[in-house]
Amino acid sequence: MAWKQHGDGKHVAPDAIVLPEERLSWPKTIGFGAQHVVAMFGATFLVPLITGFPPSATLFFSGLGTILFLLLTGNRLPSYLGSSFAFIAPITAALAGGPEGDLSRASFGILSIGVLMAIVGVIVQKFGTGWINALMPPVVMGTIVALIGFNLAPAVKNNWNATENSGWVALITIVSVLLITMLFRGLIGRLSIVLGMVVGYIAAILFGEIDFTAVKEAAWIGLPEFHLPANPFSDPALWGLLPMFIPVVLVLIAENVGHVKSVGLMINRDLDPVTGRALLADGISTMLAGFGGGSGTTTYGENIGVMAATRVYSTAAYWVAGIIAILLGFCPKVGAVIFTVPAGVLAGVTVALYGLIGLIGVKIWIDNKVDFSKPINQFTAAVALIVGIADFGLTVGSEANPIVFNGIALGTIAAVGVYHLMRLAAKVRGGEPVVADPVVTGGIVVNADDK
Repeated sequence: MAWKQHGDGKHVAPDAIVLPEERLSWPKTIGFGAQHVVAMFGATFLVPLITGFPPSATLFFSGLGTILFLLLTGNRLPSYLGSSFAFIAPITAALAGGPEGDLSRASFGILSIGVLMAIVGVIVQKFGTGWINALMPPVVMGTIVALIGFNLAPAVKNNWNATENSGWVALITIVSVLLITMLFRGLIGRLSIVLGMVVGYIAAILFGEIDFTAVKEAAWIGLPEFHLPANPFSDPALWGLLPMFIPVVLVLIAENVGHVKSVGLMINRDLDPVTGRALLADGISTMLAGFGGGSGTTTYGENIGVMAATRVYSTAAYWVAGIIAILLGFCPKVGAVIFTVPAGVLAGVTVALYGLIGLIGVKIWIDNKVDFSKPINQFTAAVALIVGIADFGLTVGSEANPIVFNGIALGTIAAVGVYHLMRLAAKVRGGEPVVADPVVTGGIVVNADDK
């Protein structure tokens, strides 16, 4: 893989940017790659920590997925594929319905979403994104993303109350996250989640909440903890899990489309033709993760922030980051340390993190100027959010092969159904158009200080 060297390879002029096909000197490039690993690490390891998936396999497949993404997009779109938080709720529901410690059911759901994402990528590559916008205009897309975040609120409360000291540890963690966010700029400010967890972790040690026995026993070098997904042909009940996972596809689409548009704006290029490839790459990456025991992947806003701050968009740095992540996957001691993080620290982080996931949906509304004075937008969001946040449930089919719809699945159905039903009614009535042509954007947030 060849990159053209930018300038002297050592410096970037204040008004210049390093384009995807360029690189700095290799020592500088390795440094930027390590910076991307730091930026992605906190969010990527949080998913296995919350769900119980092996951190080693998750890191391995995130690195492998990143390299695959770069290959399939022809090194034109810099991105890191880290663990997607959108999978947390359906994974949790899938684990609750099976034997304790059995991750294979959830892996089947992840694998299925990867297949569906890859199909969407092929369709988008051939026909564009117009059909996505028609099916899920911004009010629908924003609502679905929002309810996925808010649906996880009860999990935060459970972690907050897990032990006698969990509440205090959680409070110390969230206050640390907030103070670091406000007091520091640049990379430190963007790493407030990770650094807040470090402060909370130290507090948990002082409270006697952490047992390091597993860390001492873990080897420094070893294979990632791979496992296969459950077989739906020998256990047909697995097909009933899919309604809980399918809404995740909509979030992944929004994140990938938003990533493509964000990077295109920052480097002043039209990258829309790469959107289909990006979706296909994320789909294949998620398929591989589901097949081998990792978490589903998505493009990462954390790394967008690093690029915005440094003005270095070189894909060479992402190759370095992917390789480092793969190597970390072969260190079982890293996974053992991750699993020592107690419930209180998780509660402190997720009380903000899950809310921020919900607010990405709100940002989609704002970015696309959704008019909530119109009843069609009001009822689409209102009905779906209540169904999702209350976590309504519905089970259909036989007792042996049930199909389970949780709050996220039912909320998604409600958002799409209410919107299109009311739009059809408006057309029958002969009223004015209910929405303008929609353009769905992602939920990328870049600190003002980094612009």
